[in-house]
Amino acid sequence: MLPTIDCSQGNAEQLFAELRERLSPRGNVVSEAGRQRTIALFGEPLSPQQVVERICGDVRDQGLSALLKYSQQLDRPDMSVEELRVSAEELAAAHAQSDPEFLATVRQVRANVLEFQTALLSKDVIVRRDHGPGTVELRQRYSPLRRVGICIPGGAAAYPSTLLMTAVPAQGAGVREIAVVVPPTAFGGYNVDLLATCHELGVTEVYRVGGAQAVAALAYGVEGIQRVDKIVGPGNLFVALAKRHVYGEVDIDSIAGPSEVIVLADETANPEFVASDLISQAEHSPGSGVLITWHAPLVEQVQAAVDRQLAQLTRGDLARTSLEAYGALILARDADEAARLTDLMATEHLHISTADPDAMLAKVQNAGAIFMGHYTPVALGDYVAGPSHVLPTGGTARFANGLCANDFLKRSSVIAYDRAALAHDAADVRRLADKEGLTAHRASVDIRLQENE
Repeated sequence: MLPTIDCSQGNAEQLFAELRERLSPRGNVVSEAGRQRTIALFGEPLSPQQVVERICGDVRDQGLSALLKYSQQLDRPDMSVEELRVSAEELAAAHAQSDPEFLATVRQVRANVLEFQTALLSKDVIVRRDHGPGTVELRQRYSPLRRVGICIPGGAAAYPSTLLMTAVPAQGAGVREIAVVVPPTAFGGYNVDLLATCHELGVTEVYRVGGAQAVAALAYGVEGIQRVDKIVGPGNLFVALAKRHVYGEVDIDSIAGPSEVIVLADETANPEFVASDLISQAEHSPGSGVLITWHAPLVEQVQAAVDRQLAQLTRGDLARTSLEAYGALILARDADEAARLTDLMATEHLHISTADPDAMLAKVQNAGAIFMGHYTPVALGDYVAGPSHVLPTGGTARFANGLCANDFLKRSSVIAYDRAALAHDAADVRRLADKEGLTAHRASVDIRLQENE
């Protein structure tokens, strides 16, 4: 059963805060099985954060040997250095073996994503300002990052959709070098459909390595893998913590936690539809599904629909466990309170299933991706619509954004003055430099204006 919260009892905000805390990648909670595995590997009961620091430090200092060691110890005991990079022949063979209808879907999704991502690309801006007889030209110049790394999960399932939602925005931005890392598993670096998708997209640099060691290899570079400028893509807790650890050496997209959805629903919502949305994120396991409604009968109806649907799904038991730990059915007093609670949660996905979605949208600010109306399930955004499904989680949507093509651009300001324009602004520069005691700043202006006088 999903936990049920009646806002008239006044405990909703506290329960939301507790839920958001559980969904955050703090790195200080570990299962007993994980603790024993850590002891076996490192000889002491390290926390996940300490494990990540140890792995990243070893890969930084020891390079390829440490990368291969951790890949063997954590993922594939018989992993060899020759298997690390997927060859061009393997990519082509996977493409030849893959289902033609699947490849047709890949091409269609790529077109959808590319259309949307290129439409929103930032363009260079030029501002010209006349300063008496002088001229100032100011530009904001955008250029693509040279090289990016993409993390693709591969533990419990294969995720060609994540490759599409990360690589295609990067390609749309003009990034020329894309390095993909994926665990050496049947769902990862040995998965035909994933490798076929790489080949279809023209991604030729694919490495069979996962976890914190993959992030470290991308950030620091090792023999055979050049360092990148930015790392994007989701992963487990260790990938998230590793991305946080290497930030500053490279840029990252976000520190991703479990998948989340809030469904805002009124009396027009179909409880079966709502239940399917809650389950669709919970089946990631862990994943969170929360209903917020001000229509009291819907709470019981959705609870019953969830129970019916879970019994029919192959991952029903996993989804049930997630919903019991990270889900909730919230009865708000009215639409305004529902919107306020939604902003408090700042969820990854928000589905507005009401008679007038636009009116509800106007009340809400914090969400990574918003799905409007009864016939726009979150799965459309996960797979085919066009915006990336790499989104802020764990309450970070109050300040963070979903991944897009602009995140693969570097911007630089370009400033050009002639002598007359410099003379026009000189007094302001001198005044500020004097206030701050930066005499060399003032002198750099004065020396140019004294020239030829």
